[in-house]
Amino acid sequence: MQKMTTQPKFKTAFPFRDDLLGLPVIDLSSTAEWYCKHFGMTEVQRTTEPVPTVFLERDGTRIGFAVNGGDASQDGAAILVSDIRGLKREFENGGLEIGELRTDERDGRSLVVFFVVAPDGLCYYFHEPKEAG
Repeated sequence: MQKMTTQPKFKTAFPFRDDLLGLPVIDLSSTAEWYCKHFGMTEVQRTTEPVPTVFLERDGTRIGFAVNGGDASQDGAAILVSDIRGLKREFENGGLEIGELRTDERDGRSLVVFFVVAPDGLCYYFHEPKEAG
């Protein structure tokens, strides 16, 4: 019998500010390339109206990046994941430098978390309930 291995998954995401489908960036091509390489995402759509936007997805979780004049250093997303330790290893093996895992208390629940700040300045809060991790 073959042992089943599960890959870490993105379960859902929430924007820090207004719009998960319009996170501010300057260059769509370099953005898409970086997120596909380092976050294991896939480009699923590109539009030019109302502003140039690229949509990327992993495990059914979609995030959009737009050339909209916003301040990337003030935005990002919280991404709920499965197997946060495996995801941290995956990202580190892909060349990302990530700080240590920590535990956050939120709404009476313990979360295992780590952060990634992308080259575009967007910040990501990867988290998983402690009982699952």
